[in-house]
Amino acid sequence: MTKKHYDQAFKRQVVQMIQEEGKTAPQVAEELGLHVNTVYRWVSEIKQDGGQAFPGSGQLKEEDKAVKALQKQIRDLQEENDI
Repeated sequence: MTKKHYDQAFKRQVVQMIQEEGKTAPQVAEELGLHVNTVYRWVSEIKQDGGQAFPGSGQLKEEDKAVKALQKQIRDLQEENDI
């Protein structure tokens, strides 16, 4: 079984159908051939992350970028201390 990938615009459109058109997640999932848990997850991500939801392949959310930068800085400082 292969995992399907949906683009950011499609995910936002699915969530919009629920939030603005008043459809339920099971209705939308059935209409579009999606698993209902997938739809619930997308709604949850929009509620949690807003405009930063679904950053895309290879992209990080702002807080994840900050964490990654800090981890790099820690590694660099530890390397300097070792020298």
